[in-house]
Amino acid sequence: MHISAKADYAARALVELACDTARPLTCEAIASAQGIPFRFLKSVVGDLRRAGLVRSQRGCEGGYWLGRPAEEISLLDVVRAVDGEVITLRGEPLAGLDYPGPADGLPAVWRAVQDRTTEILADTTVAGLVHAAAAAGPRVPAAGAA
Repeated sequence: MHISAKADYAARALVELACDTARPLTCEAIASAQGIPFRFLKSVVGDLRRAGLVRSQRGCEGGYWLGRPAEEISLLDVVRAVDGEVITLRGEPLAGLDYPGPADGLPAVWRAVQDRTTEILADTTVAGLVHAAAAAGPRVPAAGAA
């Protein structure tokens, strides 16, 4: 299994936006808060905007907000916005996958992995991640962390 950097950064950006809904956040602020490369985040936020998961405002008071309530944004929405398919095999969707002979049962396993992954992602919302972090309390840096 591979979770793309785009999906990870997109989810982290949305959680950051969900934590501070009083004002728009700039890409610079999100990148700094989450330790994400700024140029990469700009591309990711563009994908999120096109998918309606964030909205933007230009100008000195500008930045990004969530495009809809955090309760209505699932990780499945995020992955599909930036990566398209949830799981692919060598870049191809699993739908038409078929193997001959003794490996003929393997595509069903890959599709089951996709189905369960999709279910987990669909059941996990940005709001749920924010609430879980709030319930856990402030994080204490690991020993030796800067």
